Amino acid sequence: MEPRLLIADHIVTMAPGNPVLVGHAVLVEDGRIAAVGPAPELEAAHPRAARTDLKNCVLMPGLVNAHCHSGLLRGTAEGQPVWEWLRLFIDPMHRVLRADEAEIASWLCYAEAILSGTTTLVDMWRFMHGSARAADALGLRVVLVPYVGEHPSYNYFETLDTNEQLINDWHGKADGRIHVWVGLEHMFYAVPEAWKRAAEMSRRYKVGFHTHSNESRYDVEETLRRYGVRPIEALERHGLLDAHRVLIAHAVWLSDEEIAVLAERGAAVAHNPISNLKLASGIAPVEALLAAGIAVGLGTDGEKENNNLDMFEELKVASLLAKLKAMNAAALDSWDTLRIGTILGAKAIGLDHEIGSLEVGKKADIIAVRSDTPRMTPLLDGEHLNLHHNLVHAVRGGDVAFSMVDGRVLVEDGRLLSAELSELVRRANKAVPPLLARRSEWLRTTAGAATPIQYE
Repeated sequence: MEPRLLIADHIVTMAPGNPVLVGHAVLVEDGRIAAVGPAPELEAAHPRAARTDLKNCVLMPGLVNAHCHSGLLRGTAEGQPVWEWLRLFIDPMHRVLRADEAEIASWLCYAEAILSGTTTLVDMWRFMHGSARAADALGLRVVLVPYVGEHPSYNYFETLDTNEQLINDWHGKADGRIHVWVGLEHMFYAVPEAWKRAAEMSRRYKVGFHTHSNESRYDVEETLRRYGVRPIEALERHGLLDAHRVLIAHAVWLSDEEIAVLAERGAAVAHNPISNLKLASGIAPVEALLAAGIAVGLGTDGEKENNNLDMFEELKVASLLAKLKAMNAAALDSWDTLRIGTILGAKAIGLDHEIGSLEVGKKADIIAVRSDTPRMTPLLDGEHLNLHHNLVHAVRGGDVAFSMVDGRVLVEDGRLLSAELSELVRRANKAVPPLLARRSEWLRTTAGAATPIQYE
């Protein structure tokens, strides 16, 4: 891969101190950032490097989506709180989902992510050999986390056996872009023996462990009823916080004691503001988590509970929700919000030494956002610098003009280069009606809509 100079009007590096560079360039060599400096100096020093002029653009690190689910149910699973939504829409879909449909979903979702500025994505999904193939071909960086349900009532999910097979087959593949972690949909979806094995697998393979917790009030109430303690305390008591690395999705209903436990154990949190709004789950205590030193990343959750994978939209809502929760307009300022979407998200998944900021030696996971749009106008430097505010509160994923992962260009002039987007859309549209028909038939023939949730 030949050296390449990326030249943009502005560069937001997300390095310590939050520097905003004007008239600078980034030199990419062998998939990594080799230099960041004034454009004329780098051009003179590297006359043979390929040149990419990103005029009227802001160069910045690719966004890290710390919690997502591939899927094909966008707009078809609406109007229910989280546990009823799972019972009526999501779990019945998992009962009838086929491997080919799961792979189609990952191709579509990963393409959507890349086009809107996400270069790294944590995906909890099914039949994830297909997800790995999609990530390999499309070129983004992924953490694949199988939806594991080790419980007789959830025997239609993935198992720790299939999870382990995925680790053996795909972890570290695609030049290191594919990571495979141990997943568990929820503590309620597993028997005690599985809790122990999940943590042991994470330590043995030196990979992370990811699960949902403290998402709703019901989650807390049911855990208290079952185990006599709150969810994070239950995770700790049963050994799940002993995993090699722990990432908790949602973490909305946390006590001060649970926050202290997460901080003490070095666990990270994936904040999903739009999903938490849509499912009426609540507002996560993000500022309290950050104050405790916990790495907080930002996630879209799935296409069915969002209903898009636009991380720029997620940045805005995260900032607004924190202000509303605190009743303080200064809460979670724009720089802090950008950090949870980039370098803190990278830290939450243990990759901040490789991605999350534009610094020499790191992987060249870089995006460019158009600055010549009404949303980015005015664009001011100096004492009235507003670039960071515009990136959080104004930009949308459709403003991304360029995307690169490991030094490979994936999006140019807003167009996906690694696949034909229209074909991915066609395949998804063809796959969904039969999937929904099978789900409806399962609900009809089993009276599933009236079946209580099986937790125990």
